[in-house]
Amino acid sequence: MAELLELIEKTRDGISLSLEDAEQLVTSITDGSLPDYQLSAWLMAAYCKGLSLEEVYFLTDAVARSGGQVAESLGIVDKHSTGGVGDKTTLILAPLVSSLGVPMAKMSGRGLGHTGGTLDKLESIPGYQIDLTNEAIRAQMEQIGVAVVAQTGELAPADKRMYALRDVTATVDDISLIAISIMSKKLAAGAKNIVLDVKVGNGAFMSSLESARELARLMVRIGTFHGRNVRAILTRMDQPLGFAIGNAIEVNEAIHCLQGHGPADLREEVIELACHMVSMAKGISVEDAMLEVVDALDYGSAFHQFKQWIAAQGGNLTAIEQDLPLAPIVKEWVSEQEGFVRSIDTHAIGKVALDLGAGRHKIDDSVDLGVGLLCFAKVGQSVKSGDVLATVYARSEQHAAQAIFLLQQAITLGETNVGHASSAILDTIVSQDEVSL
Repeated sequence: MAELLELIEKTRDGISLSLEDAEQLVTSITDGSLPDYQLSAWLMAAYCKGLSLEEVYFLTDAVARSGGQVAESLGIVDKHSTGGVGDKTTLILAPLVSSLGVPMAKMSGRGLGHTGGTLDKLESIPGYQIDLTNEAIRAQMEQIGVAVVAQTGELAPADKRMYALRDVTATVDDISLIAISIMSKKLAAGAKNIVLDVKVGNGAFMSSLESARELARLMVRIGTFHGRNVRAILTRMDQPLGFAIGNAIEVNEAIHCLQGHGPADLREEVIELACHMVSMAKGISVEDAMLEVVDALDYGSAFHQFKQWIAAQGGNLTAIEQDLPLAPIVKEWVSEQEGFVRSIDTHAIGKVALDLGAGRHKIDDSVDLGVGLLCFAKVGQSVKSGDVLATVYARSEQHAAQAIFLLQQAITLGETNVGHASSAILDTIVSQDEVSL
């Protein structure tokens, strides 16, 4: 068996790790026998030299099994988003697909930085419980077919340590390491059908379509190699998804979508993702799945399932009969000029919500569930004097005024229309490649 230093040297020198090497490396990461300084050295070597496709397959599998054997999933389909501003799709997709007989048990996380977390949004519903025992999850899945809970510490623990060091060693933006991180957790969760929502734009981790396609193709190939049915949908993130950005405010918008309303771009993206999830799980065409998905949204079965799910996890249904309450200071940005929305700095808008208190700068920061904003501006939109471009919900007049000022810097208006693609969907990646070794 190779010494751990030899594994670092191999990657540094561009020599591929064997299956045994990959398993040894991940075991040492998990049990702590590889100290942080050596793991950091290996991560930098991988970042600079790159990893072969074979290494990516081996490492993903080893990381997936670092918490023990891969679990048998309680759901038929899983979904992962690479993160964006205003991305509340899980809140809608979980009840939507499960209302169509496709069980979905999802482990979600909290927000960090300019992107929000599903668990924070759900905790804005009074009483909602994110921590369930395996027995409770199993019982809930048998009863209603949907559960969204906190990720357990046993799920791919090697990834948790690798990610923490990538964050402080300038090795985050490596496509192979990103793919290993995402797909190891998806494999560990056990679902046989996986839909990946890969965000593209200035509010996403992948700013270019080319890099997003590369990541999507690699993740699909990893899943295919490990016997999973994977599709990656590339979606636009050069503007917030929907209007709402925050926690309770995003739950309100998700409920509107489940009732057949809501912003057009959010509805389009939800339908697209749900169609692929239902198509994969039921073995039907995307076109046939769309008929079922649209009916569930427009005729109430998805919203009925939402209420059953929230109640099953302790949520107060009376609280969601009307919009959840928001922070008391409300300030609008009213346009004083005519023209068109030329560009939106989506990352900056996410940071506005973060600075209002809707997110975390550090993982142990507290979150204000009631603050947030509605950003009505969309790229290419015609603007008239007097139009409301954004509404801020804050805890103080000072915070509200500062948020409006920053929004005005993040959204550029001009006299000419730059145009904008009508669809939020950019591409769909389904691997037909040969992936056996």
